[in-house]
Amino acid sequence: MRALARKDAGLKRASAAIGAPVIRRREGGFAGLFRIIVEQQVSVPSAQAIWKRCAEGVDCLSPETVAGLGIDRLRALGLSTPKARYIAGIADAAAAGAIDFDGLSRLGDEEAMAALVALKGVGPWTASIYLLFCEGRVDIWPPNDVALKHAYNAAVDKTLDQRTLDGRAATWAPHRGVAAHILWTYYAQLRGRTPQ
Repeated sequence: MRALARKDAGLKRASAAIGAPVIRRREGGFAGLFRIIVEQQVSVPSAQAIWKRCAEGVDCLSPETVAGLGIDRLRALGLSTPKARYIAGIADAAAAGAIDFDGLSRLGDEEAMAALVALKGVGPWTASIYLLFCEGRVDIWPPNDVALKHAYNAAVDKTLDQRTLDGRAATWAPHRGVAAHILWTYYAQLRGRTPQ
């Protein structure tokens, strides 16, 4: 945090406001990616409700079980049709050994990103979130993250567009993931929420 604060006034201000960031950690593997996809582009309460139904309705740890459900049964748990298709496809890939979640930790950041993005429905943001939350990597920046943009703009009292922020984040290496956690925590504080 000190190194980032020396590099950037916005991160310095956000760090001073929060004290310490909440570092999000999640279970990895197929279940971790499943949950990240469930939580995309929906409100926190909706994501929690859908994930609860998924966790109670199926063995989310088992790609074989999820692959056997089919898209309609996944949709019945509250997933949109595209998300159900993506998760079913990822379950098929994991069950067939086309993705080795355990082996990701042995890969460098770029190689791990490429392995995840090769899965249909997993873009750079989703892959970044997985590597940050499920593997605890410290130099990953999730591109096009609206919450990070709002937090940073509040910290610098300016209006930077997403591309400019993502470009600026490159200068925060090798601690881009730490910067993201600082800004997410700051964003939650700005919104009067407890970071999760």
